[in-house]
Amino acid sequence: MPAGRAGGRRLHLGPRHGGDMRPILLELQRSWPFLLLVLVAGTTLFLWYAVVICRDLRNPPPMRVRPITSGICESCRCDMPEMLLKLLNSSWSKQKTSDIFRFQLTSTCNGISKAIVTQLNTPLGSKITYDGEKRKTLKVTPKLFDTFVKESPFINKSFKTCSVVGNGGILANSSCGEEIDSAQFVIRCNLPPVHKVYKRDVGNKTNLVTSNPSILMDKFGSLMELRRPFVERLGTFGDSLVLFPTFSYGQNTAVSLRALYTVQDFRSPARPVFLNPEYLRSLARFWRTNGLKKRLSTGMMMASLALELCDEVHLYGFWPYPRHPRDCRPLTNHYYDDLQSKSMVHAMPEEFNQLLQLYKLGVVKLHLEECVTAPRKV
Repeated sequence: MPAGRAGGRRLHLGPRHGGDMRPILLELQRSWPFLLLVLVAGTTLFLWYAVVICRDLRNPPPMRVRPITSGICESCRCDMPEMLLKLLNSSWSKQKTSDIFRFQLTSTCNGISKAIVTQLNTPLGSKITYDGEKRKTLKVTPKLFDTFVKESPFINKSFKTCSVVGNGGILANSSCGEEIDSAQFVIRCNLPPVHKVYKRDVGNKTNLVTSNPSILMDKFGSLMELRRPFVERLGTFGDSLVLFPTFSYGQNTAVSLRALYTVQDFRSPARPVFLNPEYLRSLARFWRTNGLKKRLSTGMMMASLALELCDEVHLYGFWPYPRHPRDCRPLTNHYYDDLQSKSMVHAMPEEFNQLLQLYKLGVVKLHLEECVTAPRKV
């Protein structure tokens, strides 16, 4: 067979068949920097994407809590949305989302070690910045330092169940006292009355109770005269922690310190501690990402702290509306009186929307009904 033939035909690689590779090779030689750039960019994009995916798997994005009661008349809640009625009628159980939310809250705020002012997190000579007055600071003197507990009372402690008890009128005639007291750790807000008249509805077990300075000023004369009524009120809470927002505003500091000295003078078993303004700032930032722009209420602060401390959180007395959600009967503002708030510092309906959504997600159990079942087991 003659050279250059195959099967009787000459192998022709001329331009007509696109077989001349020289122009292509020449073009590749000229464009290699561009191809190298494309390769590097592609590799970089791939590596960046892989890093982002791995990071998101380790740290899931923040849970966004969306309100589900929008559009309801605030003066009367008889026209309740179908979703809320279904929630009231459905059984509740803790979900995996509870652990995710707890992780996010702890990583942002670390209330276990930072919620309380201690000698460890607020050393001698440091400056405290008030969370309600950002330009106001206070130097930690030896005398002030001695009023701080040495370490957080929550270190190395965890609780299976917690009751956080608000003071809403929905608790009146609720028969929830025994169920509230069955929790391992019970938190109450603003030195509420828990004597025999109310025990059936709200219980009396208390491990932590808050005391806003406004309570000290309005009900106990800022502790400038008779102090025994204050000590007697504390006596109803036994040896519980008494939490003061001492460094939220400048006016809080002196009256909170007088409360601490009163406890010491009367040898009360109560254990005064101070809320850490650094923790409150972190908590405010956390909830701001979920839409709460106003200053958090005491109830919201304590519910948040409980979500870090407790495996299962139950909320009672958190209903900010004037009528009962089930039968629309009128309710007093508090379970013990109908005294209205003097200011609109807090966004109570918005906070309730957040808690209601957490209830829907299986993060907290929100009690809005009468307690007719047997107390839960600790």
